[in-house]
Amino acid sequence: MIAVVLHQPEIPPNTGNVIRLCANTGAELHLVEPLGFEFTDKALRRAGLDYHECARVVRHADWSACRAALGQRQLWAMTTRGGASLFASELGSDDAFVFGCETAGLPAAIVEEFPTDRRLRLPMRPGQRSLNLANAVAVTVFEAWRRGGFAGAA
Repeated sequence: MIAVVLHQPEIPPNTGNVIRLCANTGAELHLVEPLGFEFTDKALRRAGLDYHECARVVRHADWSACRAALGQRQLWAMTTRGGASLFASELGSDDAFVFGCETAGLPAAIVEEFPTDRRLRLPMRPGQRSLNLANAVAVTVFEAWRRGGFAGAA
């Protein structure tokens, strides 16, 4: 099962979109605290996150706890500073894709934990900063799921 990791997400609607994506694709979602919003039923409903009951969402106190929970899975840092393209990399059906927060991306210290060939980027036109977090996650999940033959899809 594909896993998405959001490191300290800040914007509830982005996280809500990712929860909905995970519910509809079967991907698991790992949230690394601190979150930039309250993760309560009331706050989730207000942000349109009512899909959280249909998705496997795991919260972690910090990056170290998340990394330990992911075990031996192949991890990919998704960063605009990545040297390899998502579309040219060998992806597995149990891989985990790690995304940073909306305003700063992944901290450099975390990116440095990944070998350079595990630092992926999505192609963009020159001069553009980045994609919206939820959009980048959607592109990544669907590409990884497609490579796995859309296992579990109806």
